[in-house]
Amino acid sequence: MSESFSPQISDRICRHMNEDHAEAVLMYAKVFGKTTTATAAEMVAIDAHGMDLLAQVDGTATPTRILFDHTLQDAEDAHHTLIDLVKQARQTGK
Repeated sequence: MSESFSPQISDRICRHMNEDHAEAVLMYAKVFGKTTTATAAEMVAIDAHGMDLLAQVDGTATPTRILFDHTLQDAEDAHHTLIDLVKQARQTGK
């Protein structure tokens, strides 16, 4: 994990996403993690290259790694990238 994504920053982003944007995390799992039958998802880690989710699929916790289309520079880049991914997910109609 690069310095721009210390464990503390990863934890802060994950906590925020899970508490305030659970619907977006589920969309990430369904659309980009290809777990279309997921009923819930939790972001467990984020780094400069991707995010790790734990999706609930048929009652089973399923680890899912989603890679970003570029290397994130910092937490602000992560913020913008996560917003862009939500927009992309919504456009898929899922």
